[in-house]
Parts: sequence; C-alpha cells; structure tokens
Amino acid sequence: MTIEAGPPLAGQPTSARQAGPRRPLGGLGRAALGRAGRAALLATGRTPVPDALEPLVQAHRRHHPQADLGLLGRAYRLAEASHRGQKRKSGEPYITHPLAVTMILAQLGAGTTTLVASLLHDTVEDTELTLAQVGEEFGPEVAYLVDGVTKLEKVDFGAAAEAETFRKMLVATGDDVRVMVIKLADRLHNMRTIRHMRPASQVRIAKVTRDVLIPLAERLGIQVLKAELEDIVFATLHPEEYARTRALQAGHEAEPDALLEPFARTLARQLTEAGVAAEVAVRPRHCVSLHRVLLKRAAAPGPDGRPQGPQPADFGRLLVVVEENADCYAVLGELHTCWTPLPGEFKDFVAAPKFNLYQSLHTAVALEGGVVVEVLVRTRRMHEVAETGVVALGDPRQPGASGADQGGDELDRTDPARPGWLSRLLEWQQETPDPDAFWSALTADLAGDREITVVTESGETLQLRAGASCVDAAYLLGEETGHRCIGARVNGRLTALSTVLRDGDQVAILTEQGDPAAHPSGPAPEWLAHARTPGARLAIERWLADHPARVPVVRTGPSAGQPAPPAHRTAERGAAPVAVTGRPGAPVRLARCCTPVPPDEVSGFAIRGGAVAVHRTGCPAGERMRADGRGVLEIRWQPDGAPPSGYRATLRAEALNRPRLLADLTAAISGEGVGIVSAEVEPPQELRVRHTYTVELPEPGALTAVMRAMLRVSGVYDVSRPHAPEGGGTTRTPAGEAEPEGEAEPQGEDEPEGEAEPQGEDEPEGEAEPQGEDEPAGAAEPQGGAVSGAVNGDDPSAPGVRPSWGIHGRSAAFTGH
Repeated sequence: MTIEAGPPLAGQPTSARQAGPRRPLGGLGRAALGRAGRAALLATGRTPVPDALEPLVQAHRRHHPQADLGLLGRAYRLAEASHRGQKRKSGEPYITHPLAVTMILAQLGAGTTTLVASLLHDTVEDTELTLAQVGEEFGPEVAYLVDGVTKLEKVDFGAAAEAETFRKMLVATGDDVRVMVIKLADRLHNMRTIRHMRPASQVRIAKVTRDVLIPLAERLGIQVLKAELEDIVFATLHPEEYARTRALQAGHEAEPDALLEPFARTLARQLTEAGVAAEVAVRPRHCVSLHRVLLKRAAAPGPDGRPQGPQPADFGRLLVVVEENADCYAVLGELHTCWTPLPGEFKDFVAAPKFNLYQSLHTAVALEGGVVVEVLVRTRRMHEVAETGVVALGDPRQPGASGADQGGDELDRTDPARPGWLSRLLEWQQETPDPDAFWSALTADLAGDREITVVTESGETLQLRAGASCVDAAYLLGEETGHRCIGARVNGRLTALSTVLRDGDQVAILTEQGDPAAHPSGPAPEWLAHARTPGARLAIERWLADHPARVPVVRTGPSAGQPAPPAHRTAERGAAPVAVTGRPGAPVRLARCCTPVPPDEVSGFAIRGGAVAVHRTGCPAGERMRADGRGVLEIRWQPDGAPPSGYRATLRAEALNRPRLLADLTAAISGEGVGIVSAEVEPPQELRVRHTYTVELPEPGALTAVMRAMLRVSGVYDVSRPHAPEGGGTTRTPAGEAEPEGEAEPQGEDEPEGEAEPQGEDEPEGEAEPQGEDEPAGAAEPQGGAVSGAVNGDDPSAPGVRPSWGIHGRSAAFTGH
C-alpha cells in the first residue's frame, strides 16, 4: 500500500488523464503485445526481436528507453543456437536459464552490455563457442564479462576449482563490478530451481550462497537479490523454521492490517498539512528478516517475565520516500514532534552512508498503547540505490554513470567500480596462493555483517569490519606500520592493541623507534588472537614464519661493539654514607623498602643494637616508626661516603609488552655501567607489562642516567622509584612538575587506568631487610618508596634544587596516522 502526501513528487503525473488507466503488468495479451511490438519496430525501421525477448525488452525499456534492441536480438540468437539441444535438470530447454538471468538483471535496471553478457554467460563454459568468437562478435567488454563469470574446470583444478573460480571472479570484479552482478543473478535463478537438485547438492550450494554470495550482494548494496537469496537459503537449510515463519507471515497477510496501514494514512495527512511532498508505504518484512525479529522477541522477556510473541508491528515497517535530502529531515521532525521517538533507535545514514552506499534515516516511534513502529525515510534516488546498489549507478565504463552525473544526490562516496572493501580483499588474496587458505580467509572476511569507520589523528579514514582491533588498524595503515606497532591510543587514551574499535573512534598507532632492521621486534604470536581481518592475520603469520621464535639474550654488561659505559666518579668505599647527629660511629643501614640514594630527603630511626635505619621521607615504614613513638634522628649525607657494595635503588618500568623488551631494558641498564641485583617481570595485562629492577649504582649520580636510558627503550612509557603508601597504590609525580626535555607526555594524554600497585603485593625476592636488623613490630618492609618529583635536567646536588628522581614520558613514536 502506497499513500501520497502533499503536492506530487517531481516527474510524477498530476492527473488521471496524465497517469493513464492503471493496468496490471502483463494485462495485455502476449499475442497483442507481440503484434504491437513488431508493428512499432517495423514502423521505426528497427530489426524485430524474437518473441521470447519481448518481456525482457519491456523490462529493459523502462530503465533504458534508447537501448539497442538489435544487439540483444543478436546475443539471444547466438545463445539459443549454442545451447540448442541442452536441457536443465528440470527438463526445460537450457536457454530458459540465461533468459531468466537476463530478465532479473533487466528488472534491476542493468545496461544493455550487461544483458548481452548475461545472455551469453554460459556459452563459453557449456558450448563449443569460444571467448575469441564472443569478443569478435560483441567486443572486448562483453568478452571480459563472460570470461569473468566462466567457471574453471575441475579437470584442471580438482577440489580447488570452486575456490579458484571465486578468486578469478573477484579479481575480474575488481576491474568491472558487473561481473559479480551477473554472477549474483545467475545464482538467484539457480536457487529458484534448486528443488530439482539432489539433497546433498542443495545443502552444499545453499551453504556457499549463505557464506559468500549473500555477503557479496550485501556489500554491493543489491538488497532485492540479497533478500530473496536469504529466504531460499533459509527454506533449504532450515525447512521447519521457515515453514513456521512463513505460516505466521501468511496468517498476518490474510487479516486486515489494523496498525501499520492506519498509521501510514495518519502520517501522510500530517505530512500534507506540513507541506512535505512524500509517499508513505507499508514495507513488509521478508521471511528471514521477520524470523530475526521473532528470535529477538523470544529472547527478551515481557512484563510478565515470559518470552514475547510476535507483535503486529513486527511484520513490516513504514517507508517514506521524498524528493530532496532536506525533506528527509523535515519528515523526521514531524515524526518526532507528533509521536514519541525511542532513544537509541535513530540512525542517520544520509549524512554518513554505509560502506555499500546505502542511505536512509532510521527511527522508531511509540504509538498509543506503547506499540513501536520503525520508519525509514529516504529520497527517490536513495531508494533506488538502496534496492539495487551498484546497478543503480549504471555501467561504470559509460560516461555519466554515477548518480551525481545523472543529476541525483552525491551518493557515490566510493568508486562504484571498485569499492573499498573489494580493494582490500584483492590486496590480501594475492598473498594467499593456497586455495584452502584463500577460501577460509574469504568466508571469514565476508562473515562480518557490517563495517565500521575510524579516523586517525592525522585525519585519515579507515574502513574496518565490525569487531576489528587496534592490530587490524595498524596493518591497514601498512604492513611495515603493523610490524613496528607497539601500542595504540584510542580517543586520546593509551590502550592495548587488543582493544576492539567502535564506529567513529579516533585512533593513533604507536610504533617502535629507530631502524626496524636493527631491532626487528615484529609482531607477537598472541596478536593473532586479536586480528580480525585476513590482511592482518596473513601479514602476522608470514612474519612469524620468517622469524622463528628466539630465546631472548639478557645482557648484564655492554655487548661487543657497543660504546663503553660512561665513566662515573667512584666514591670512597668503606666510609659511612650518612652522618647521624649525636651518634658518631653508629652503624647505619639504608632501608631496602625505599632504597634511599643521595640527595633524597631522609630520616633516621634508632633500632636494636644501636644501629640507625635510614628511610626516605614519606616512606610508609618510616612513618609507622614515627607514629610508634620512635625518635627521629637528624641525618645528613656524607659527600664521600658510600656503602661497601654501592647504593641500591629499586626502579619500576611500565611498558607496552613486546618481544625482546626484557633484553632491551637490561641492555640499557648495563650500558650505563650499572649492575642488576634482581629483576621481576609481572604477567602482562592487556598487553601492558611491569618490570621491577633492583640495581647497584657506582655513584648516586648514575641514577638519573639509568632512568633516562630505560625510558628511551621502545615501548616504555613510565619509569619511577616505587613504594606502596599505606592503603596500596603507587605514588606518581605530582601534576604540574616539569618533564624532562624531549620526554614530555603528549598533550591531553591521560595515564592508563589500572596502574596502581596491588595492595599487599610482595617485594621482589632479595629485597628484605638484612637478617639481624631489628625492626619494630608493624614496620615490615612495604612495597617500594615514594616518588618525589620529575627530573628537569638540573643538577640535583646544586643548592636550592629539590631532590627529584621520578621520570615520566613516552618513548613510542607516532607514525602520523
């Protein structure tokens, strides 16, 4: 049912006289049509076409009034002569198949060249006619289309024939999308007659149609083909469920529509009063669409807690067709003003078309009684493209084929002859010579129901399948970018590579610095669990095959060929590191919980045996001793004093996990001439990892240099001297303190969540207080020490400069994506 609202749409008849008597299609007898058609052709001097082509000619003339019918007649005669004597499994003459396929394409609005190729599409495969003869008779364009849909012989390819046929077809589609359009029409007619096949063949063909052809029809935007193919596949693979759904559909059609048709009339009146010219129609759902709605109903309990049954609004939607883009939003305004819109149900595919060029406004409104009705709003041109997809854009090789050239809306956001998804598919198929791997990757790539769009920080738009992760985005930017990727930033926040991207996200890919040949870290095997696109998976698998896993080498000193570590001033060993006022000669022990190093602010506390324990100011263990009533002793660092084994410091590196990270960090530490006493690597969490090192410094000034060296390692984004304050958590550098030159945090980037020290986490082995030192009860070693600032490049020992040792920054490089 279609109801017109407001003034007539442009190009439509304005009176019954102009419109002429309404007569059902085919109401005129075939004989009369044949006589009238032949008379018209003879009167114009055109060659008459065979009687079998008359219905096809009528359908073709609706879309292309100036079509060359003589070319169609020649193609039909050649096809009929070539297939003469051949029968289909149904017993019909074989020529009925190319005729039916061509009729489908004519009804879609395909051009004359496409119809000619369709009439001949099985001649090279099933008859003695050669491709050279087709090209000589009809030109190279028709020959290319016929060759594109011609199957490869099983004699030559064996079990791989089907996969290689689809590969060949996709490659040909990359040059001319009409190849796949003809194949889809061919499969639709074969599915209409699938009942004549053996049951095993029916199931096999239906599964291939479900896994490959239907997704391709969706991506090309040919919804009328997709809907019918889905229903036939549903009936073939799930006959019982199809029968139940079809019975519900038939029962609803037999009863008067008490909901959608009255609402359509009401909406049409409202639009007329608002002065919006529109056609309002009830658009019934096809069987598979209705089945999906019923499944959602059954899964969602109603107010009584029981599964919901079908509702009258489930059997269809309202379609409003207008003339201009602005009218779409005018209709939307009337809908949302007069009825209650449902939050979250509005989708604007007019301003942001889908990847298959689909454009419409989607909304849902609640009527009286709480009944929800879905409404689609689109222009006439949008409706044409929504129904027939790339076919509506015309033959891509003909001038003026696009909608924009025809004076329509600017719908063509991508090349209609080679959509973006097809370009990506053609790229990775070249890397998969194995037919089984190609077929698996193809079905996996087509399994996604939709695509998402993300934007890089440089403004580049990336089209990815739904469920894709940052790994997929990295490899879409280029294989080299993917191999060097060590992290990502999504919507301004540092995140793991496994993060699933959503439509509209802004993403930045962080890559490893330096020459990739010198440090070939590459992807890790676990990346395969996060890669959703075949291109990313194939690139990762290829790299892993070329780079077998190696055992990381941990260096404890400078390796051969590296420059010698910088010379540090070595303090006199044996002298006390600190002087205690009032207790000359008292034994001094530097606490292992906070590892104080000159010029840290420190406090001293007397312990058993007359010794003095030295803690950094703010250390939780020292604060508990102070709270227990221990007297605080005045401590000052001795300029030439140092423990016999040097100063020990605990450093924590927060990094994005990658291969060889441990080896690179230990090499950076040893490269500064600093010894490693112990190291602990915690299990990675969402590709982030925490390394804790206890190092032995040749002199206090080496601490700043080693922290800077650790921060320069690719993937490390934070280096600090940790300790856990009471209640857990890690003390960070106070906001606002200066960052090291060149190491500043990118503006607006937040610290990643979840970086707090787990309460009660044990210290690395070997960090306990020396045996025999008598600490008071409750003053057990905590987890690290406080960070008191950020290195700003000043000399920490200079007068007036506050000791500051925490370093925060980024060593990952932005690729500009």
